[in-house]
Amino acid sequence: MPNPNAHLQHGRPQNLAGVGDWRAWSDAWTKHVPVLTDRTDLTVLVAPDAAGDAPECFYPTLNRIEIDANYIADSPDIADPARAGHKRIVPVGYGLLVHGAAHAAHSRWRPPPGTPPILADVAAILEESRAEGRQRGRRRGDRRWLRHVVSSLLDPGDAPVDDPWHAGKLAGLLLARVDARIVTSKEMRAVRAAVIGVLGRKRLRQLREIWREAQACDDTDSDTMIILARRWCEVLGIDPDQQNTTPFPDAGQFAGRLAAALTEYLAGAYGMTPAEYVGVLLDHRHSPPQEWQRRNPTDAEQRAARELAVRLRQARTQHHEPGRRPSLIPPGRLRTRQAITSEAQVAAGQMPTAAPWQQRAQLPPEKPKLHLAILVDLSGSMNGYAEAMSSAAWIFAHAAHRAQATTTTIAFGDRTTILALPRTRPQEVLHMRTGWDTATFPEAVKVADKLLDLRHGRTLRMVAVVSDGYLNDIPAGQRLVTTLHRAGCAVLWIHPADAPAGDEPVDADKVTGHTFDHATTLRVTDPVAAVAAIADAAVNALAQA
Repeated sequence: MPNPNAHLQHGRPQNLAGVGDWRAWSDAWTKHVPVLTDRTDLTVLVAPDAAGDAPECFYPTLNRIEIDANYIADSPDIADPARAGHKRIVPVGYGLLVHGAAHAAHSRWRPPPGTPPILADVAAILEESRAEGRQRGRRRGDRRWLRHVVSSLLDPGDAPVDDPWHAGKLAGLLLARVDARIVTSKEMRAVRAAVIGVLGRKRLRQLREIWREAQACDDTDSDTMIILARRWCEVLGIDPDQQNTTPFPDAGQFAGRLAAALTEYLAGAYGMTPAEYVGVLLDHRHSPPQEWQRRNPTDAEQRAARELAVRLRQARTQHHEPGRRPSLIPPGRLRTRQAITSEAQVAAGQMPTAAPWQQRAQLPPEKPKLHLAILVDLSGSMNGYAEAMSSAAWIFAHAAHRAQATTTTIAFGDRTTILALPRTRPQEVLHMRTGWDTATFPEAVKVADKLLDLRHGRTLRMVAVVSDGYLNDIPAGQRLVTTLHRAGCAVLWIHPADAPAGDEPVDADKVTGHTFDHATTLRVTDPVAAVAAIADAAVNALAQA
């Protein structure tokens, strides 16, 4: 969900490429927008990457609505915008036009000079449902298209933590649209429960009173909107005179019930399960760069994958343990219900399938499911480990598929990149490139948690980090590691030690970088040893489970 302020821009728009390809859309929607706004001075620009950081925006000083063509289609020939029926083919794109028209027709107020930024942000949140509600009141049929916009503007990352500010933001952008009659209360049931869990019923009632007053405001009443924004901050326990800027989420906290409720709503809107939606979203956002080289796996890598799979399968079946199994014939303990079922099957002339007897036997214990996330540092100091870890990503993905385990390999640098999604077998080995920053380690941990559910479940969970510990935000990283540790997820930190110089002996205690608490730190001087250490740790964890 982009910042609602991004829907109203007061600067100069950027120069865009691809404007000519979408000229027919811009011209057709410019002719159509007076029907939506009752204004004849507006123009519409449709182009890829238009509207800045938002899917659409309105420039009041230029009387222009911009719409990002990426939200319409990959190609402008998907429909003829001059025909009325095109809107059914591109409902999201047309919904963005209606949303921009709502701002152009009804967002006629501006924050007074000197307004604290946090009050302007809150007022912009309140303005979303107010403008859409006014548009619906003037043109009731536009509700159909505005509903498509709601899901396109949302993102689970907009509720990164469960705190009052983000709970209030979610309420202002979603629950307020219920009172604006854009979405239904049934659709927002999970979101409402999550918001109540963070804010409580009393504070949510107070916020509702505020947004309903905002929805009744006149289109030009800026003073009332700022007054309501101040009341909003007071309900959330924020003093706008002391805290001018919007609260920033703690990077050391995992997403909670707010993000889960938002994900559930979005998944339903797109006809997916929450797990499917998260997988598609993460794959889209964190796919590898196109410039990373790819190659076919070598014979040695294929052999390593087979050997690791064998080790993982055998890790929990080396020692048989006492167990029980059903049997059709004695000896054993008679199971009355199964005996009656067997007799009934015989009387009905069926082949008996029920097993009346229960026997003791030496059975292998149930195999635990291993969930393993491998996080790889792409900073310049880790250059020597890039090749080995690229190979390891392919090996672990294929070994896990054969051994009924679930693994993922994620690289972190200036961005988070997923090399191998869970339950997939990459056909090629993808070579990582180092030399980047390490700003995204907290994000990489959170992505791994979303993919493998590292903080919950009965599975055997482990995270292996290959990094020297030189991170941009060490405190946030430490809090995430501690959270995983306390949730029962083992954290293995593969820490490169300084390589020996000349004929000096190897000194594994000579280490650079930072060492994290609540993690088992293993110091290595050889990239291949790092891969072997992760494999050994996974096998040992299974054997001891």
